[in-house]
Formats: sequence, C-alpha cells, structure tokens
Amino acid sequence: MTEKEKMLAGVLYVSADPELVRDRLRSKMICNKLNTLTPDKITERKTLINELFLVDTDCYIEPVFYCDYGYNIKLGRNVYMNHNCVILDVNTVTIGDNVMIAPNVQIYTATHPLNPIERNSGKEYGFPIVIGNNVWIGGNSVIGPGVTIGDNVVIGAGSVVTKSIEANMVVAGVPAKVIRKLDL
Repeated sequence: MTEKEKMLAGVLYVSADPELVRDRLRSKMICNKLNTLTPDKITERKTLINELFLVDTDCYIEPVFYCDYGYNIKLGRNVYMNHNCVILDVNTVTIGDNVMIAPNVQIYTATHPLNPIERNSGKEYGFPIVIGNNVWIGGNSVIGPGVTIGDNVVIGAGSVVTKSIEANMVVAGVPAKVIRKLDL
C-alpha cells in the first residue's frame, strides 16, 4: 500500500511521504488564495472552492478556511462554513445537505498513537467523519476522528464531540452529551 492508501484506510502512515506533502502544499496554496480574496470576487471564490474539493459545489466558505487535502471532503448541497473553519481531512469527511458550520469549528479526522514511542516515529492515522443532512454545528465546536453525526442534529456552541450522535438530537458540552431529542 502507498502511504496515501494507508492514510485513507485508517492505518498508521508516514505523513512526510512526498506525494502527501505535495498534495498538502496544493491545498495550502488554494486555501491561501481563497482566504485572501476580497468579498466581491464571487466567481474566483467559486472556482477556487471547486478546485480545492475537486468537484463542482455550491458550498459557501467565509474566510479563513484551512484543510489538509480538500479532496477528502465530500460535500452535499447548500453547505455553509463560517469564519475560521479547520478540517483536517487525512481521512474522508462527508458533509450532508443543508449543513451550517458556525465560526471556529474544527473537524479532525487526524489522530496520533497514544504510545509515545509510536507517536514520535512520525506516523499518524485518521478515521472518517460523517455529518448528516440538516445539521447545525455551533461555534467553537470540535468534531473528533471517527464520529458520525445523524441527520437534523444540533451541536451546541463550544462542544467537543468524541462519540457518534443519533439523528434528531441536541447535544452540548465537553464531552458532548445528549440534551434532548428533537420532536420532529
């Protein structure tokens, strides 16, 4: 397996692999251009977003935005990302339709070994994240590796989501816990 294949399989891989370094540089260059465009450059913004994600999307991103690769982020329709969103997409991040992501939200597929000897080896791994349809993620929230968020979920501001969440729930806290079920 290549290091990229290992990365996407969720097994330890070397992030310093030349192919991955090149791909991250590509993403950083696009994000830099996107983050420095003036608000009136609507066509240029759409072109850069499509180039970053390698698909034609109607996603709207407020600057600044950062991600590792871009091509591991799969977007539904009508996705809105507010200021200062960071997505560490060493594995896939699937975002459904009509998702609102508030300012300062962090979405991390990346993680490191707990054992310090393994951690110091330079190897890391990541687990996919799935965000359902009609989800609202409150400001300053963190979504951890391997989490699946069901449809219609509301995540309260400042939450740290470390476990998967069933559909139709309101969650909040550190770590995030179910506050109530939505009556839909």
